[in-house]
Amino acid sequence: MESIQRWCRVTGVGPDGAELACLVLDGPGPPDLAAVDSVARLMLVAGRLGGRIILDEVAPAMGAILELAGLGVEVEGQAELGEQPLGVQDGEEPTHRGHLAPRDLEDL
Repeated sequence: MESIQRWCRVTGVGPDGAELACLVLDGPGPPDLAAVDSVARLMLVAGRLGGRIILDEVAPAMGAILELAGLGVEVEGQAELGEQPLGVQDGEEPTHRGHLAPRDLEDL
């Protein structure tokens, strides 16, 4: 039987910055896609309510799988696992000679 491993601590923060809830994500062995799904669902609910989540005490395996999944999660007050926590990257992708820019595709 595998021992229970602590993957991370999740803190839900309201729109005013007040801490609303705190929970620990853990399980037998390393984190899997179900753990990523849990974090993604918590992010979605928090965002819909105008808040956000912050992860603390993130195990290296959890950090790696979140990064692999492309989730921008705020870790200990910094956006370490993604470029912008709970957001979408701004800006355009650079275009190279011979490549069509997205705006050029509208004319096709």
